[in-house]
Amino acid sequence: MIEIREIREDDAERFLRLCLRLDQETKFMLYEPGERTTTVEAQRDRIQSILTEGRSTILVAEDQGEFVGYLAVFGGNANKTKHVGYLVVGIVEAHTGKGLGTSLFEAAEAWRSQTGLTKFELTVMVPNERAVALYKKMGFEVEGVKRNSIRMDGKYVDEYYMGKIFPA
Repeated sequence: MIEIREIREDDAERFLRLCLRLDQETKFMLYEPGERTTTVEAQRDRIQSILTEGRSTILVAEDQGEFVGYLAVFGGNANKTKHVGYLVVGIVEAHTGKGLGTSLFEAAEAWRSQTGLTKFELTVMVPNERAVALYKKMGFEVEGVKRNSIRMDGKYVDEYYMGKIFPA
């Protein structure tokens, strides 16, 4: 049984392990294998900062003590963007296609209802068709294209800007 919950400071080591695993498993996350240099202490500090900020969170999916996915929401800091949450999502390969992404988004929307956020936005590499399909299923729309925004395997890749607006 997979549990989805808000991250805690003492989850720093397991969360960092998850991020490092995702760096290895997929080309669709930002960091390449070996590029992430975060320490457990730095990760713990970042989690503490996120949790005390009020408009940001990290939701983790835990399966028998192991983190298998996450959805992070980073709320805007400037007055003009405090209503927007930028999302980052990662799910280990063995748990994709089983509804975990949908569950993470549903949990994020439930969390959002307790904040002043009225919009979620994210970017996704155009070739990541499974993620694009999930985001559209969850009500996100393509709002624009970032041309040549990612360099992957020696080639430039476009990203979609996607967003979902909630009633104020």
